[in-house]
Amino acid sequence: MEKRHTLLIVDDTEMNRSLLADMLVTDYEVLEASNGVQAVAMLNKHHDEIALVLLDIVMPQMDGFEVLTVMNKNGWIHDTPVITISAETSSSYIDHAYDLGATDYISRPFDEKTVQRRVRNTIMLYSKQKMLEGMVAEQIVEKEKNNFLMVEILSNIVEFRNGESGLHVLHIRLITEILLRQLLKITDRYPMTSSQLSLIVNASALHDIGKISIPEAILNKPGKLTAQEFEVMKTHSAIGAQILENAPYRQNVELVRVARDICRWHHERYDGRGYPDSLKGEEIPISAQVVALADVYDALTNVRVYKPAFSHATALNMILNGECGAFNPILLDCLKRVGPHLEEELKIRSLNGISDVESWQLTSRMIASGQASSRTLALLEQERIKYQFFASMSNEIQFEIDRRTDILTMSQWGASQLGLSELIVHPEEDASLFQVFRREDYLDLQKRLNQATPENPIAGGVYCLQVKGQSRWYKAVARPLWLGEEPMEVIGFIGKFIDIHEEHMRLTQLRRMAEQDSLTQLYNHMSARKAAQEALAVGQEKHFALILFDLDFFKDANDQYGHMFGDQVLQHVAQTVLSNTRSGDIAARIGGDEFLIFAEYKEEIEPFVQRIFHSLQGKFQDFQITVSMGVSLFPQNGADYEGLFHTADQALYSAKKNGRAQYHFYNESMHELLSVLSPMDN
Repeated sequence: MEKRHTLLIVDDTEMNRSLLADMLVTDYEVLEASNGVQAVAMLNKHHDEIALVLLDIVMPQMDGFEVLTVMNKNGWIHDTPVITISAETSSSYIDHAYDLGATDYISRPFDEKTVQRRVRNTIMLYSKQKMLEGMVAEQIVEKEKNNFLMVEILSNIVEFRNGESGLHVLHIRLITEILLRQLLKITDRYPMTSSQLSLIVNASALHDIGKISIPEAILNKPGKLTAQEFEVMKTHSAIGAQILENAPYRQNVELVRVARDICRWHHERYDGRGYPDSLKGEEIPISAQVVALADVYDALTNVRVYKPAFSHATALNMILNGECGAFNPILLDCLKRVGPHLEEELKIRSLNGISDVESWQLTSRMIASGQASSRTLALLEQERIKYQFFASMSNEIQFEIDRRTDILTMSQWGASQLGLSELIVHPEEDASLFQVFRREDYLDLQKRLNQATPENPIAGGVYCLQVKGQSRWYKAVARPLWLGEEPMEVIGFIGKFIDIHEEHMRLTQLRRMAEQDSLTQLYNHMSARKAAQEALAVGQEKHFALILFDLDFFKDANDQYGHMFGDQVLQHVAQTVLSNTRSGDIAARIGGDEFLIFAEYKEEIEPFVQRIFHSLQGKFQDFQITVSMGVSLFPQNGADYEGLFHTADQALYSAKKNGRAQYHFYNESMHELLSVLSPMDN
């Protein structure tokens, strides 16, 4: 038997309640209240069961308008329709009732057919509306899940080989937003519009893109990195910036420009002791400063392969005590102000562990308040754009399988490569899929994924795919998605196919990039040191010169013309060096505006040094370039690379101390010059 709807009749006249009850009792369960106070009490107890309220306006103690006000305050009016009943026909009464959320109006005396029809139509209308809301809510919940799933995919594209949390990118965005909003509250030193704030938040997701260049052995090393390994790890910031600089149409997209700044400088520190450029104070863009602080907080409070997670309080103390490097004092003040609620805010806003019921209720409230559609679609569009941006650059065939809907989704680039649709419904029944991927291989990958565990979540294998009529070998790397924190149910998979040949070429290119300074294309310091050490090892009977130089007053270029101009100056200097050195010479940018040249010589070295020195004097556009240079010789000034570098550094300091714009060869009188200084102090 179908369950009957329950009605609540509210009227201070018993006769009116009785008449209405007689008209409706055949088809409905009827509750009665003789005044507004009783009505509110019954609604408070049974509002989930009451399908409709027939409400008198004029009543003692609490009139109908006050009941409507309470229903609005408690949110009942969104679920329970109200038909007002009164002998008053004044338009002001009726309009006010409608303004408070009443659905319809019935005047006395009652007409039985009219009452029955309006009650039936109103309940039917609300039932259809709730059904539609439910459908929309389910769609939006799915979109929200997809939104956060795409953020996770976004994380995995960059950090798939990294042991960091899949929520790292999402956390960075949230912490960055919280810090920026607090920053705008307490100071006008960094003015920005809401759109600029959103741009920085979105760009923050790209901060670690350069980590795709770091070997897995270093990226996931459980212990402390060696000095050489750390030098490799440090290259990710410059390489990430280079990837974005090479993005199509980069000059016209502000997101790419801001993301480039964040990529390159989110490891700089306020006191100048960061990398890769040793920027200091406000030389560091505020976007990179905020992301740097967000990155450190999230790294401290989450498990990494090399450390356990620290508590929120411990992380704050470590940052504020300067244990993680120097940060902008204003940003530290922001962190202290948001500290009391930051941990809880991250849990709430990341929807970490939220149930379907809670998510549905949140969405329903958003629909009721009229906020859901634009907000959700805007967020979804942002994540879709970022996902496609990464997918278009990765040259990997990325895929997702949702078991609940039995849909396989492929990245646009991947689907185009394989000649498949981006969406495949019921993939195990799709003939086109198995023209590309053998069924037994597909089942093998599914089997491997089903055997994955939270401790070892990554599965995969090597498979032969038919790509546009040709057989090509691909490495599949994938992981399951579990419902909730425990692996109770596998709800889907995410992964990618990597062309083994292209991967080899890419790794070769990345190794080459890891050896180069990303801005100037010269060697970086680590690769220059290695090459020089190899030359010294096999050339003990030969003569070598190690030349160190830096640009005089380079800070003026950045201060007067901006960092982009400063980068152009450094690139100009690098090209000048390459034009005046031989193919066998080693030329490197070793940090900031400091360069190194390591060269073999047979007779006189000074003409070579003079030629290099004089070629570097001149103008780049309106900026006057001069250099200070120090030279040390093997074997006279050092028996190994470290000795040569140290003596060349002393000679460079001597040149700077004596007025700059000159070169000095090392001699014994300079021995004590840097005895109390480290290379960073220079």
